[in-house]
Amino acid sequence: MSAHPDDPVPVRRPTAEEVADRVLQAALGTTDLLAIYLGDRLGFYQSLATHGPTSAGDLAERTQTHPRYVREWLEQQAITGFVEVTGPEPTPQGERRFALSDAAREVFTDTQSLSYLAPLARTFAASMQQLPGILEAYRRGGGVSWSQLGPDARESQADLNRPWFTHALPAALAGVPSLDSTLRRPGARVADIGCGAGWSTLALAAAYPGATIHGYDVDAPSVALAQANLARASLPTADPAGAAGPTDPTTHPVAPAGDRVQFAVADAAGLPADTYDVVFAFECIHDLSEPVTVLSAARQSLRACGSVIVMDEAVAPTFAPPGDDVERLMYGYSLLVCLPDGMSRTPSEATGTVMRPETLRRYAQRAGLSRFEVLEDAGFGLWRFYRLFP
Repeated sequence: MSAHPDDPVPVRRPTAEEVADRVLQAALGTTDLLAIYLGDRLGFYQSLATHGPTSAGDLAERTQTHPRYVREWLEQQAITGFVEVTGPEPTPQGERRFALSDAAREVFTDTQSLSYLAPLARTFAASMQQLPGILEAYRRGGGVSWSQLGPDARESQADLNRPWFTHALPAALAGVPSLDSTLRRPGARVADIGCGAGWSTLALAAAYPGATIHGYDVDAPSVALAQANLARASLPTADPAGAAGPTDPTTHPVAPAGDRVQFAVADAAGLPADTYDVVFAFECIHDLSEPVTVLSAARQSLRACGSVIVMDEAVAPTFAPPGDDVERLMYGYSLLVCLPDGMSRTPSEATGTVMRPETLRRYAQRAGLSRFEVLEDAGFGLWRFYRLFP
């Protein structure tokens, strides 16, 4: 007897052996992640990338670390396949030599590459250090704030997003003509709320040299990082003719950032009224305890015909398990970082990392942003862009 087309598709449940294998693979992945954290924070990867094949003793000397630990780390990295043993001949001291492949060098040390993922380990290392507080939050409510997660989480977020903001954001915005033209308008004023270390703000300033851009964040150490990055930046000067596409700093004159880029420690709920043509919120709305309050303030800060642009994770439109790798990773962030941070203040919407489009739509409507658009993909990658209008 054949199945009726309307009959539900049977769900295959995994066996105990398959679940056990998943747990084992997770343990192996966790081992790799924490070993990456050691190699990243102790400078092992950077030294290997700079000096080429090296022994444990030489690496320990260059990084001022203990040679026995360094040898164990190098052997683990070779066993797991991240570094290579270069030839069968030992050094005169009987030590093997190890090297990074070109691919591993890019992933672990090239801070400008879209494949740079070494900082990913810092986020989860930060949350592991706060597991007692996270356990208590799960039992009694409350949370663990971004400031408690400390420099590892703060710097991880900044370093992971930097390559995409620098190399992909300008082209992605140029793919939305109406938004691009607003940003190119002479005298355009832009706010970047939740700016973190400022890489999104600086990318906007480089792409739109006629715009004045203000970055806001409540985390003072993040703003200090942003100000340091601004001090080192050279940005294109305003182009009176107006460029048709993203500005290329190699063909435009460059100058110190000047007054058109500023950072401030401030709650976005206090944005000045009637000031901005565009308010950006890059990957931060889901972290906010009171996103409606912030979106309402963003609405009030808009000039006539202004809009709010929200960039957030491109999770599935609805909850539909089992999920893909993006969903799995984002729930990992949510369990250990974003939900505890969002619930560390009261009152809280307790959004979490996995903010689906309908959730943001509800927040926008409550904030008086009645027109809600999901922008078509123009090279957004892992991100989904929303445009909100009063």
